[in-house]
Amino acid sequence: MRKTNRKVIVIGTGFVGTSIAYSMINQGIMNDLVLIDVNKEKAEGEALDLLDGISWGQGNVNVHSGSYSDCKDADIVVITAGINQQPGQTRLELVDTNAKIMRSIVGDVMSSGFDGIFVIASNPVDVLTYVAWKASGLDASRIVGTGTTLDTTRFRKELSSKLEVDPRSIHGYIIGEHGDSEVAVWSHTTVGGKPILEYIVKNNHLEISDLKNISNKVKNAAYEIINKKNATYYGIGMSTARVVKAILNNENSILPVSSYLEGQYGEEGIFTGVPSIVNQSGIREIIELNLDPYETKKFKESVNALRDVINSFS
Repeated sequence: MRKTNRKVIVIGTGFVGTSIAYSMINQGIMNDLVLIDVNKEKAEGEALDLLDGISWGQGNVNVHSGSYSDCKDADIVVITAGINQQPGQTRLELVDTNAKIMRSIVGDVMSSGFDGIFVIASNPVDVLTYVAWKASGLDASRIVGTGTTLDTTRFRKELSSKLEVDPRSIHGYIIGEHGDSEVAVWSHTTVGGKPILEYIVKNNHLEISDLKNISNKVKNAAYEIINKKNATYYGIGMSTARVVKAILNNENSILPVSSYLEGQYGEEGIFTGVPSIVNQSGIREIIELNLDPYETKKFKESVNALRDVINSFS
């Protein structure tokens, strides 16, 4: 991939797009940030508002609104555009409209001569990552969905609260669909390197019976937030910024992003959230965890749910 000047495009300047932009600016992730939206005045206004805080950020970032022609020399294009999830609505119910929007956007980006990496943050993210891949004609490794990065940080947050341990010292993943069929991988969850099932035996804050409640709370977190404030955006903003940072810095970090399965976990032809090594090329490698029988069964159900949705419009 041709590298330029750490240029990132964000398409869609709603709550999610602007939260991603804000998170990236605060972390000094890129040098050049371009905002694109069908509402050009909205994009211009958001760029001006973000610029007002540049002197307090981590670096001098060039922020401006633009058009699809700006994608030609971008390293990363982040797509957030699409209709939002409404109270009581599942992410998969958004698919028909957002798939059409995704195809149109990707077509316009590719027409510019874009030769970088797509990061997809629109819902349903696993399905739309697949749609973006098909529409782009790029290698699947260069299409990265945010996957279960947000679910995973919610997972670690809940355990942190229960165990009174820094979430950065808790390691574990939510895998599969970013949605109702997601799977908590308890068999590979550790606290300070100690398996969670061993840790809780000697801990008074958590019992084995609590694990299902934690998984359900993580799965339903978006519904709770949407019911209270109509949208979620800060968490996914920070999660997407983390993915972009891993790509631009060539980190080879392991993140639970939507990656294209080609036989891993016994599945193929689908994008879904799994731990993957992320670097400047996109997805370098998928980490295949040795799931227990129950996790294997639930993961297969999750993948099949996504496949059914894709088959319904492909």
